Amino acid sequence: MEIDNHIDNFYNYLVIERGLSNNTVVSYSRDLRKFIDFLEKNDVSNLSLVSNLHIISFLIELKSQGLSSRTTGRNLTSIRMFFRFLVRENLLKTDPSLNIESPKIRAHLPNVLSISEVESLLSQPDITTLKGLRNRAMLELLYATGIRVSELVNLRLPSFNQEVGYLIAFGKGSKERIIPLGATAQHYLKKYLAIVRPKFSKGKMNDVLFLNVSGNKLSRQGFLKIVKRYALKAGISKQLSPHTIRHSFATHLLERGADLRSVQIMLGHVDISTTQIYTHITQKRLKKIHKQYHPRP
Repeated sequence: MEIDNHIDNFYNYLVIERGLSNNTVVSYSRDLRKFIDFLEKNDVSNLSLVSNLHIISFLIELKSQGLSSRTTGRNLTSIRMFFRFLVRENLLKTDPSLNIESPKIRAHLPNVLSISEVESLLSQPDITTLKGLRNRAMLELLYATGIRVSELVNLRLPSFNQEVGYLIAFGKGSKERIIPLGATAQHYLKKYLAIVRPKFSKGKMNDVLFLNVSGNKLSRQGFLKIVKRYALKAGISKQLSPHTIRHSFATHLLERGADLRSVQIMLGHVDISTTQIYTHITQKRLKKIHKQYHPRP
């Protein structure tokens, strides 16, 4: 079997039929290349000769390299999808990845800001300056919607409906979702559109919502630096990134009584089990509050 040809066809399948994002496809590509290199090192040049023992040996080797259970599990997912594709296309008769258990992954609780910390962070930009007003609008939008930073920097002008007050975001796999916007986020976004964006655009035909001073799209790295700078000014000692604001958005909604399904839709999670991590955070915080304030510890 021509391994490289089958891998190329698999990538096309992921992009065209599954509609997966470029980052996800690159991740699968990296994992599969490691597995193919492992097979070649063990003199397996034909995919029809791959057994579940080869896959298990590969996972053991990854573990011996000190990789986490999460990374090892992701590699197994990539391998599984590849072999399922080959069986589906009648290129293989059996799937050697069947019945191999995924490594148990310990739930990782993300950093979350308190409401007062969020308010302090959002108040840091100097809104009397053009950059400061843009940054305030971006931060308010991030906390109001919980969108990913990649979704934020890729927003287009039609993404914001000013009349109704909602945002259209495109998540992983270009899946569209509609998220309501609060009055505060709308206020700063409208001010940015009226005052800042016309000056930053410099007459360029560009429908990107948030621009840098050169009239081009603001990068993820550029926005990360902005968030870290404001976190330092706000005196927030926690490890903080734009994703921390997303985690805070979800946690604060659940703490105030939002149902898990609604939060899942707003976050753009395909599987509700991904959203359930935030219930662990709220439970942990409730225990802390109970221990701190109940008269009988």
